Amino acid sequence: MRRATFKPDEFAHVFMHLYNSGAVEGIFLSSGVVNGGIHTQDQLLATAELLRQKYQFKGYLHLKIMPGVEKPQVEQAMLLADRVSINLEAPNDTRLHKLAPKKQFLDELMQPLHWINQIRQSSSPHKTYKGTWPSSVTQFVVGAVGDTDLEILSTTEKLHRYTGLARAYFSAFNPIENTPLENQAPTPQIRQNRLYQASYLLRDYGFTLEDLPFLESGDLPIENDPKTAWAQVHLAHHPVEINLASREELLRIPGIGPKSVKTILSARREHRLSDLSTLGKLGILAQKASPFILLNGKRPEQQLMFAGW
Repeated sequence: MRRATFKPDEFAHVFMHLYNSGAVEGIFLSSGVVNGGIHTQDQLLATAELLRQKYQFKGYLHLKIMPGVEKPQVEQAMLLADRVSINLEAPNDTRLHKLAPKKQFLDELMQPLHWINQIRQSSSPHKTYKGTWPSSVTQFVVGAVGDTDLEILSTTEKLHRYTGLARAYFSAFNPIENTPLENQAPTPQIRQNRLYQASYLLRDYGFTLEDLPFLESGDLPIENDPKTAWAQVHLAHHPVEINLASREELLRIPGIGPKSVKTILSARREHRLSDLSTLGKLGILAQKASPFILLNGKRPEQQLMFAGW
């Protein structure tokens, strides 16, 4: 299709018109690659500088990092943005070559993510627009070129650990007519959802890659979320006593998240938790947790569900 190109001041002017009219609150500033990644990044940076300096825009700005950028451009982006992102698209060089043959996985995509973390570690954020370093994110296309959940989550886990990645986004592949992958089957939406659930377990729940219940195919099971699948193996016959469990143990129980754990620990200081209704009042998904817990040393009574409920 025919492409449209804005000059930095044109784009900044259009956005500010939308912002001042109340139509939008923030901006994700991105572009297709035009005359190379370095040139395109310069145009994005010029637009961001106009928004911050000329138009005094103080709202949310998510700035895309182009493949092949230089480190000083990454540094400038981090001074202006609330969030920066560079999309890996694939979990490794082999998969990326099939998906986007012209892109270089390590030099063009992974390197900027490492630069972002190096800048955070070595420089003070006092010159940034808001006095704090922006968060960083990436995205993967799921299922287009035979990639497995294990491959994707292995890369995601390393990025969280070594680059300070805030989160990864997952996009289920859907074929488009008249493109090289038009005959590739679409990826089920549920697979995308399972990847999100697993990535949160790695980031927020203390799970490791080895904890996740991968099948022999390298993918996660579809029928259950990964936390429940783990609990069915490890907790069904060894339930956790809610009144004695540590924070780390509570986070492993289905139906209990980080906020719920804080609530449980606070409530336990005042009284023992003895029934599912009490857990429900604390905001816990009690029925989901009940097969994997003990309350005062006993398995909780299960609430019967009748047809039509």
